[in-house]
Amino acid sequence: MILGVLGIILSLVLLMYLAYRGVSVLILAPILACFAAFLGGGGHLLATYTEVFMTSLGGYVRSYFPIFLLGAIFGKVMEDTGAAKAIAYFICEKLGKERAILAVVLSCSVLTYGGVSLFVVAFAVYPVAVELYRESQIPKRFIPASIAIGAFTFTMTALPGTPQIQNAIPMKFFGTDVYAAPILGIIASAIMLFGGLTWVQYRVKKAKMKGEGYGEHPNEKIVKLDEKNLPSFSIAILPILLVLGVSFVLSREIFPNLDLSYLKTEYNTEAKKVIGNWSLIISLFSAIIVAIVSNVRRMSDILKTLTEGVQGSFLAIMNTASEVGYGNVIAGLSAFAIVKGALLGVSSNPLISEAVSVSSLAGITGSASGGLSIALGALGSTYLQQAQELGFNPEVLHRIAAIACGGLDTMPHNGAVITLLGVTGLTHKESYADIGMCTVVIPSISVIVCVILATFGIV
Repeated sequence: MILGVLGIILSLVLLMYLAYRGVSVLILAPILACFAAFLGGGGHLLATYTEVFMTSLGGYVRSYFPIFLLGAIFGKVMEDTGAAKAIAYFICEKLGKERAILAVVLSCSVLTYGGVSLFVVAFAVYPVAVELYRESQIPKRFIPASIAIGAFTFTMTALPGTPQIQNAIPMKFFGTDVYAAPILGIIASAIMLFGGLTWVQYRVKKAKMKGEGYGEHPNEKIVKLDEKNLPSFSIAILPILLVLGVSFVLSREIFPNLDLSYLKTEYNTEAKKVIGNWSLIISLFSAIIVAIVSNVRRMSDILKTLTEGVQGSFLAIMNTASEVGYGNVIAGLSAFAIVKGALLGVSSNPLISEAVSVSSLAGITGSASGGLSIALGALGSTYLQQAQELGFNPEVLHRIAAIACGGLDTMPHNGAVITLLGVTGLTHKESYADIGMCTVVIPSISVIVCVILATFGIV
């Protein structure tokens, strides 16, 4: 049994290290899952791979591929039509260079909250941020942290209604929707937004006092934005409003009032487990249609945009699904009972135990959605049972899990962090301390606050 536990720990360490070194999770996950199974005494490695790993991977794809697919297409359409840049430019122009940090953060927030991919947001907002920070003589090294506050924190996990996958995953386990526990979500969002802004503004003030300006960046190649070729703000924002509005109406007003009893008799599932997904699918699909129709003249090749969006969804979902397959192999090992006991033994309060397990696994895998899926796949039903026994609303479990996955996930080996630094042309040494404060430390504080409030009945 001790060897089995060591195998789990060693495989997790190798997953984190090798992923940071650039090895694909698609290769790592099955190999390391079988490695852990071998050390744990599981002799049937091929069966482990085909019957456990691949079955879990396939189940995740079945559940979430429509959201990944439509989200990727929506993001690509918003990018190719110029709608994402139009929103960023409008907000930044209205707030002005004297509020450059707030302008960049809000631009990213609006786009991410509307369902645009984190990666698309980084590419769309970066050129605008460069203009503002250069004019305001704010050191460029603070751009990644500013983008991260708006794209990697509260709009990804906490703000009620966000269609990001991190807010969608808990729905399946707790029978909730994307608007679960709105009060907790708003409180956590406020902590992350104002905490992050305060930190970056403080750091910028200190840098300026030392005489530091934007800096010299000879390899920076930024084409100045021509707002004349962008759609109007009202046209650009319409699809985002549609995502949020349609999702709310469907999940809270339409589907709950329909007779969906056939799901139990014909499909062996419950309405509450699918309503959230159905609402997101319809809202994203509607937003894509509206975005294309309202910007059709700005799209040089609609088919190419759709194709690139589809292709972009494949790697994203397969990476996460592979981590889920890995997690389910680990969860099925006899040695995992010790690990499970340790996680559950952290506290008799399921909210604390859930926050610790989700955050830890997100940090180890370097993926918010991956860590969240692994933790809830292994322990979700246990947390739900414990919460119901203690009288906690399942919505609280949803929101705590979603917020917790957005803390330790952005450790230095996180793919989004590496991509963001690549887009901005900066290094970990130059910018990660501020990224880490805004996306690891402050979100972790928000989790603690929310657990305390939820324990006292605030939803």
